[in-house]
Amino acid sequence: MYSRRAQLLKCAFPIVKTHGFTREALARSALSLPEPHPEPLSEAAVSALFGDGDHARRTLINAWLDDARLQMRSAPSPVIKDVLSTRLRCNEPVLGYLPEACNAYALLVSPTSGLPPVDPRPVLHHAAHVADEACHVVGDTSIAWYARRASVAAIYTAAELHQLTSPKTAYEFLESLLHSSQRVESAIHDVGTYSNYIGRSWAGLIKSSGIF
Repeated sequence: MYSRRAQLLKCAFPIVKTHGFTREALARSALSLPEPHPEPLSEAAVSALFGDGDHARRTLINAWLDDARLQMRSAPSPVIKDVLSTRLRCNEPVLGYLPEACNAYALLVSPTSGLPPVDPRPVLHHAAHVADEACHVVGDTSIAWYARRASVAAIYTAAELHQLTSPKTAYEFLESLLHSSQRVESAIHDVGTYSNYIGRSWAGLIKSSGIF
């Protein structure tokens, strides 16, 4: 049984397609409940349920990421390309709200207090969670599981970054990365190198959108 908060978050996911990862989407989620409210939630109700200011938006973003990750289990086959493609496909209806200034991923990597630089840790965690789920779905129990997980995380992150800037070629790019996965594993053997790559990539993307 979903809690009311979880119900509202789930109802907000389709609204993101038109209203973005916003407090308004959360407010309007009440209109889509099984027993709909007659009007959207008040600002006070949104804050009480999901957090003040941008904290409510972060709550929605993280809930949406969790839901998208679970959808990987519905991949047409337990093959890593299909599983990661399924996750990329979840981005398609909301691509315009992911990298742009003041929107989802921009907010995710912005520090919760103080000034920039970009904090890449939430995106690193996002990639790691996607990799964990992908390895689980494909049944990867190899001795080199940790190396495989790191490789999948790097591949997915690169493919998602590519999707944000060149969505039409995202799946071809993903396939090309998977074909060279051994080189990817070697390149990210040093976790620090991988973290720096993610940080630089996201900093460049977010700065190019005009946030900082």
